[in-house]
Amino acid sequence: MYHQPSMSRTNKSMAGSHSLPLHTKKLMARAGVNRAFALVYSCAILALLYHHFIGLLRSASMVSIFLLLADPVLAFIWVTTQAFRIYPTYRRVFVEHLEHYVKESEYPGLDVLICTADPYKEPPMSVVNTALSVMAYDYPTEKLSIYVSDDGGSKLTLFAFMEAARFSSHWLAYCRKNKVVERCPKAHFGSSNTHRFPETDQLQTMYQSMEERVENVVKSGSISHDYITKEEESEALSRWTEGFLPQNHPPVVQVLLENGKDKDVSGHGVPNLVYVSREKSRDSPHHNKAGALNALLRVSATMTNAPLILTLDSDMYSNDPQTPLRALCYLLDPSMDPKLGYIQFPQIFHGINKNDIYGGEMRHIFQALLPGMDGLAGPMFIGTGCFFQRKVFYGFPSETPEMYQNRQVSHSIKSREVLAMTHHVAGCKYENQTKWGKKIGFRYGTLVEDLYTSCLLQSEGWKSVYCNPKRPAFLGNSPINLHDFLNQAMRWSVGLLEVALSKYSPITYGVRCINFFSGLCFAHLTFWAIWAIPITIYAFLPQLALLNSTSIFPKTSNPWFWVYVALFLGAYGQECLEYILSGGSIQKWWNYQRAWMMRGLSGFTFGLVEFLLKFVGISSFGFNVTSKVVEEEQSKRYQQGIFEFGVASPMFLPITTAAIINLVAFLSCIAQAWKQRSIEDVFIQMLLAGFGVVNCWPVYEGMVLRTDKGKMPTKITFISIILAWVHYLVSSFAL
Repeated sequence: MYHQPSMSRTNKSMAGSHSLPLHTKKLMARAGVNRAFALVYSCAILALLYHHFIGLLRSASMVSIFLLLADPVLAFIWVTTQAFRIYPTYRRVFVEHLEHYVKESEYPGLDVLICTADPYKEPPMSVVNTALSVMAYDYPTEKLSIYVSDDGGSKLTLFAFMEAARFSSHWLAYCRKNKVVERCPKAHFGSSNTHRFPETDQLQTMYQSMEERVENVVKSGSISHDYITKEEESEALSRWTEGFLPQNHPPVVQVLLENGKDKDVSGHGVPNLVYVSREKSRDSPHHNKAGALNALLRVSATMTNAPLILTLDSDMYSNDPQTPLRALCYLLDPSMDPKLGYIQFPQIFHGINKNDIYGGEMRHIFQALLPGMDGLAGPMFIGTGCFFQRKVFYGFPSETPEMYQNRQVSHSIKSREVLAMTHHVAGCKYENQTKWGKKIGFRYGTLVEDLYTSCLLQSEGWKSVYCNPKRPAFLGNSPINLHDFLNQAMRWSVGLLEVALSKYSPITYGVRCINFFSGLCFAHLTFWAIWAIPITIYAFLPQLALLNSTSIFPKTSNPWFWVYVALFLGAYGQECLEYILSGGSIQKWWNYQRAWMMRGLSGFTFGLVEFLLKFVGISSFGFNVTSKVVEEEQSKRYQQGIFEFGVASPMFLPITTAAIINLVAFLSCIAQAWKQRSIEDVFIQMLLAGFGVVNCWPVYEGMVLRTDKGKMPTKITFISIILAWVHYLVSSFAL
C-alpha cells in the first residue's frame, strides 16, 4: 500500500521551533566588481562598434563586413554573459537541522527516474551502479522507488537489473550496517578506497561475479540459461521474440523489487525497483529522452505517485547518501517561495585527467553561470541530478484522472490492475490528442529537452534553486576523445538553436515572461552555436590577410590599437579570474579556453550548418547517444594528457586547416621581422596567429610528431593542406 503525502501536507505538519535555519543564501562578493567592470567594458565595446561603422562608411570591403559581422556577435555574447554576473549567489544547507522541522516518517515519497538508451554505448553495469547508489540513500525505503527507462528495449539491460536486484539485498544491508559513504559499488570497491569492513571482500567477490556475468552477456549478445534462476525472470525475458526490435516493440514493465514484500539479507525492506521499456513503433514519434522521461512520469504516477522526483543519467551515480535530505532543506522550509519547482545539483565528472585537456569539467558553467542564474529566477535544468516537485509537470490539474498529481496509490505495484495501467500509459499512442510534451511533462520539439523544459517552467512562474555542496552529490563520465567531445557540442548546438529560434525563444518570450536578466541567461545558452561565427572569422581572416601582406587592424601607434588590447585582455582576464576563484588552475583554464575554440571551429560550426539544413528541410538530425565505453589504450593516452584524434572525421578539418594557416602566417610574419621589415601595421594579426599556434600545439603533435593509434589520420592532414592552399588562393583575389 502506498500513500504518499503531498508536499503541502508535509509542510503543514511541521511544528515546533524553526530558529535553526535549513539553508542560507548570500550574494557573492564579486558582484559589485562585476557590475563596475561591465559598465567600463560596455563603453569599450560601443567605441569599437562605432569605429567599425565609421570605417565601413568610408570604404566598404569584404574585410570590414566580416569584422562587422564578428564583433557584434561577440558583443551580444558578452552582454548576455553579464546577466550571470549581476547576482551570483552562494547557498549552504544544514541537513542536521532537518529533524527540527519534520520527522523521518513524514518525508515525502521520492521516485528516481534513470534513463539509458543503448547497452553498447551505455554499459549496463554503469546503469546498475547508478541505480544501486540511489537505492542505498539515507531515506526511508518505503518512500523510495527507482524506475529505469531502457529506451533501447534490450533484454541485456533487463538481465543486468535482474542481477542488480539480487545483489542489492546484500549491498543495501552492507551500506546500512557500515555507514558506507560511497554507495556506488564500483567506486566503493575501487583501488583508491581504503575503508575495508569484515564483509568487504565477500561483497566485492559477489560484485565482480555479477559484473562478469553481465559483461559476458553484453559481449555475446545472448543470455545463458545457466544465469536464469527464477521462472519469473525466464517469463520476463521471453517477451523478446524475433519481432521485438529496438524501434518497434510492445511496452515492457517489470517489477524487480517491491517494498513491503522483498527484504534485504538483514530483514529490512528494500526500495521498489522497476524496469520500463516504453512501446516503440515506426509510425509514432518517440521524442528521444523527453519521451522516455514522460513515459517514466506516467508509469511512476500509476505505481507510487511520489510528490518528489529525481532525474538521473545512466552514468551519473550518487556520491552522497544524504543528497535527498539536502533537497528537503529547501522543499520543506516554510519560508521558501511556494513556487519552488526544482532543486538542481551540478554535474561533477570523475576520471578527468590532471589538466582537463578537453575542458570536460565545464567548471565555468557549474561554478560561475549556474550560481549567477540562482540569484535570479533560478538555474536551468541540466538533464540530470535534479529534484522536481511532481506537480510542476502538470501545471493545472491534469485532464487524465490516473495522472492526477495528488492521487494516492492503494494497490500493490505488482497487482494486475496496476500493471495493466502501466502498460497502457507506456504505450506509444497514449499521448495522442493530449497535452503531453506541450503543456504537461517534459517538453518536446528540441534535442535539449532539459533547458527547454526549465525555460518554460520558469516562464509559467516556477522557481528553482542551485545546490552545490562541498561533497559532490553526483559523479558522472565525460568524453575522453576529441571526436565524441565535438559531436556532443554539435548535438547541443542543434538543440539549443531549436529553442533559440522557436516560438518560446528566451530572447523574446523568456525576457518577457520570466524576467529580463533570466531571459538573457537562457538566450546566452541557446545561442551558443553563434560562437562559431566570430571564432571562425578570427581563426582565418587576420591570418590570410597577413599572408597577403594586408593590414586589417590599427597600427601599434594608433590609439584604437589599445581598445582591441583592452577588450581582449578584459574578457579573457575576467573569465580566467572566475575560473581560478572557483578552484581551477591556470593550466586547466587554458585548456578550457582552447577546447572552447575547438568547439567553436568544429562542433558549433557543424551544428549551425546542420540546423540550417534541417530548417530548410534538407536534413533531419537525430539523437545520438554519447558513448560511455572506454578503451584501455585510449584511456591511458587521456590520463597522460594526450589528445585523441584517431578517426578520419570531417569534424577535425576546420581545426587542422586553421592550425596550418595560423602556423604559416605566424612564421611568415617572423620571417618579415627577421628581414628587419616593420610589422607595426600587422602586429595584432601576428599576435592572433601566434595565439592560434600555441592553442593548436596538440594538433601539430597529432599531425606530425605522433605514431600511436590516437594520432591525426594522414587523410585528414592531407585534405587540410589542400583546403589551406585553397583558402590562400581565394584570399589572394578577395583581399
